Amino acid sequence: MNATKNSKFGLTGKILLGMGTGIFLGLLLRNLFPASEFIQEYITDGLLHVVGTIFISSLKMLVVPLVFISLVCGTCSLSEPSKLGRLGGKTLAFYLFTTAIALTIAIMAAILVHPGNASLASESMNYSAKEAPSLASVLINIVPSNPLKAMTDGNMLQIIIFAVIFGFAIAHIGDRGKRVAALFDDLNEVIMRVVTLVMQLAPYGVFALMAKLALSLGTETFSSVVQYFLVVLGVLLVHGFVVYPILLKLFSGLSPFTFVRKMRDVQLFAFSTASSNATLPVTIETAEHRLGAHNKIASFTLPLGATINMDGTAIMQGVATVFIAQVFGIELTLTDYATVVVTATLASIGTAGVPGVGLIMLAMVLNQVGLPVEGIALIIGVDRLLDMVRTAVNVTGDTVATVVIAKSEGEFDEQVFNDPKAGKTSGSFEQEVHKAGR
Repeated sequence: MNATKNSKFGLTGKILLGMGTGIFLGLLLRNLFPASEFIQEYITDGLLHVVGTIFISSLKMLVVPLVFISLVCGTCSLSEPSKLGRLGGKTLAFYLFTTAIALTIAIMAAILVHPGNASLASESMNYSAKEAPSLASVLINIVPSNPLKAMTDGNMLQIIIFAVIFGFAIAHIGDRGKRVAALFDDLNEVIMRVVTLVMQLAPYGVFALMAKLALSLGTETFSSVVQYFLVVLGVLLVHGFVVYPILLKLFSGLSPFTFVRKMRDVQLFAFSTASSNATLPVTIETAEHRLGAHNKIASFTLPLGATINMDGTAIMQGVATVFIAQVFGIELTLTDYATVVVTATLASIGTAGVPGVGLIMLAMVLNQVGLPVEGIALIIGVDRLLDMVRTAVNVTGDTVATVVIAKSEGEFDEQVFNDPKAGKTSGSFEQEVHKAGR
């Protein structure tokens, strides 16, 4: 009995242990063998890179089938066009609202703290920005010309659009549609079981990713931009652990403490992978089985959120814009700040949920207000670590929106939300393995 109880609480503890030991090992090897070619070639770029990449790939492997199947299941259960339109409108409005709040807080914090130092403008800046997609191209590319190509390319927005249309069609062809819907329900159960299996790799994958990060980034990396780093980190934490809980309580009346406690696994996954898309399987599993959001809501709001809801990225863009303006001694007007808010909010729609893409969108924001893109070179050294934190904030925002919207639509099980034992994936998995072994 005690073993079973302990196993139910094993996954979070194992992930935290993997994270802590990975960081410790990375720092230890870095200090014991500085500039060691052997460590770099066989440990950092060898073993740790292989294990970490396999873990990320195993998560990404699930993203396209999971999003397509779960979204088709959710959409075909919404047979009324008005309900689908209402759900989409609520979701988009909530995401844009929280992004605007995030940007406003970020800009105000950067103005008050003033992290930018004009002496940094003399630093070597050779950042070459990739061309950011225009808003027009983002809108045009929403509809896939080839759905299969969208799936092979992992174009999430196009997959979402096709899945919604496909699911809507299933809901409106009578008995034949019911048979197809039943097939997708079965496929959804299969893919969620695969998620359960892959989650068992998490402690090892997190260990490898953290160890590699600790070996790659030294404390000297933060010396010239420590204030910028702390401002972004501070705003991210405020948005994730103050703004979101307040919105959750305000719009749903649910306990923020229960929500935060049940989100730990998702946040750890997001922090480790720095990818909203890679974390998506875990986010959907948690939203449905631990937080009580029904599949028809979670399968729509979460894939959409992983694609367009980038509050953490918006915070980085807001602080970075003010920081770079301060470094180069450029005064931004109220109009410029308003432009940053609007541009970065719209840019979040075109920001893919993968590591590092926020810097590309930052280049677009800087161009809009006439700031030198080369300034990105100042912050690129600490961006990887901040990318991990802001991804955790992004997935938290996705899940808050899902819970709030599910509650407002009457598609929410409050008993599951309040049950501390609900949806303990690692425990149920280990129990089934134990039964199979007997």
